[in-house]
Amino acid sequence: MSVLDNWEEWKGFLGSRLRHAEEKGMKGEAITEIATEIGGYLAEQVEPKNAEEKVLADLWNVASEEERHSIASMMVKLVQDRRDEE
Repeated sequence: MSVLDNWEEWKGFLGSRLRHAEEKGMKGEAITEIATEIGGYLAEQVEPKNAEEKVLADLWNVASEEERHSIASMMVKLVQDRRDEE
């Protein structure tokens, strides 16, 4: 079973990786750039495993580069907010 199989586990995994990046001193814009690269890789190479990932992949595939950057930024905020709630 992969963290990609469950949306909540996926967000938890991303939040954990985000925390590690911040602890290592990575700044917000650099994190968003990496998130954009990861989003591109996932959209091209990984089959969505649940409804949430399918919607995200569909949005990614119709988005411009600027919009993809915005989607990646929103995903970072989503897992930051989740982490802040824990």
